[in-house]
Amino acid sequence: MKSIKMLMMVAFTILSIATYSQEKTSSKDTTNNKPVYSCPMHYYIVNSKPGKCPKCGMSLNLSPKEKMKMEVMKTYSCPMKCEGDKSYDKDGKCPKCGMSLKENKQENNKIHKH
Repeated sequence: MKSIKMLMMVAFTILSIATYSQEKTSSKDTTNNKPVYSCPMHYYIVNSKPGKCPKCGMSLNLSPKEKMKMEVMKTYSCPMKCEGDKSYDKDGKCPKCGMSLKENKQENNKIHKH
């Protein structure tokens, strides 16, 4: 009877350690490529799209970190607009018509990897 209790205790310990270590080493994708909009009055109200604050009705603005990203990040798009407003984060050729992509002068949130 003592040996069964010991085996059960050892099995439970190994199972607990295995479960705990899996949670610690599992890789979760914490990168968020969507811009973050927040209320200037209620910092805890955030959204991935522009809109109005549900508490005060003020416009949600890009967070300072997102503004900095937009200023630093260059975007490129096809001058013929054959893909509409689609833009890319690297210079290159348009996959549809083959023309050289041109740098956008205005900020564009629809960035696709090229």
